[in-house]
Amino acid sequence: ILYTYTTTIAKRKKMTLFEPVQVGTYQLQHRVVHAPLTRLRNTKVTNIPTDLVVEYYSQRATSGGLIIAEASLISNKSGGYFNVPGLFTEDQLKGWGKVIQAVHEKDGIIFSQMWHGGRGGSSFFIKDNQLPLAPSPIPITSSNNPFMENKPYEVPREASHNDIKDLVQQYVTAAKNSIAAGFDGVEIHGANGSLIHQFISSSSNKRTDDYGGTIPNQARFALEVAEAVTNAIGPERTGIRFSPWAGAEVDIKDETPYETYSYILEHLNPKLAYVHFIEPRDDALREVPDLVNSLDPFRKIWQGRPFISAGGYSTQPESMADVAENTGNLIAVGRAYIANPDLVERLKHGWPLNKYKREFFYTTDALGYTDYPFYNAKDTTTIINNQSQQKVVK
Repeated sequence: ILYTYTTTIAKRKKMTLFEPVQVGTYQLQHRVVHAPLTRLRNTKVTNIPTDLVVEYYSQRATSGGLIIAEASLISNKSGGYFNVPGLFTEDQLKGWGKVIQAVHEKDGIIFSQMWHGGRGGSSFFIKDNQLPLAPSPIPITSSNNPFMENKPYEVPREASHNDIKDLVQQYVTAAKNSIAAGFDGVEIHGANGSLIHQFISSSSNKRTDDYGGTIPNQARFALEVAEAVTNAIGPERTGIRFSPWAGAEVDIKDETPYETYSYILEHLNPKLAYVHFIEPRDDALREVPDLVNSLDPFRKIWQGRPFISAGGYSTQPESMADVAENTGNLIAVGRAYIANPDLVERLKHGWPLNKYKREFFYTTDALGYTDYPFYNAKDTTTIINNQSQQKVVK
């Protein structure tokens, strides 16, 4: 099934979306970024990227294009669930090495995304079956854990100061492991209910020590992780992702998002390769009632440096060119990139897009993952490229 967007990007006079941009030490050839996407195609318990994962990323790699890989557990203490990748065992890094090689063979650039689940994890996946760590002992109650047979989330253990020091070191080790595996850089996951997001947000952080109670204290953990990682691998290899308005589905809300994230940006500036923000528009998991919110204040603080916008572009693809043209942003795309391995070429030429199949987002095989067709402009047929063979579909 194909669909077209109302404004053909290829006909625009200004093509900022396809102009080069510098990110760290890397010269990108376009500004369409593959967003980090959890899709559960790794080994079930050992968290190793499979050959199917290699094929997926190879299909979507482009010359001078940035891929941010799916969220990967930073240690055997970071929770998670079945079929997600990790960055802490030799076999996991070897698995990622195959992915990285496939992307580099197409002259692509790939960053890992380092993730700790915090209270969103499960003791089942934590060393010695310890309770998940969080800034405060407040469980998620608005929903059950969809990746643990819909069982209620556990009450997490409040992280001590020693725990926090250990957590920072876990991020550093994962960053070093990422670079050793061949990744071009790392993205610190501070969004979508992750541990860092839990520390930042007033609804999940009720601490009264120097990691809670005020904006500087709530931001402290995120800033400590960012500083430690950049010291370990370099600021040109380090990015971070935030979602000021996202997280209602996991009981995350910050009462002062503009003040909170402005403070964080002012203290990160200009220490990172990029910052990555999720727009306050609707997406697959949530509805944001107040759509007058804007990333513009954050763009202003980060002015002149790489800023990645994400959220909602798959359902509003015509807005990609508008935002890139008006802001100079890179645009991270998720669902449309799943369904269109050749997304960049389709956008550039105004070709129709495949429609994504939501029912296959969190399954574990090739269906709805590596079987989406490539576009053939010559005869308007589509081509499925499964690496080992090419099959024309009439």
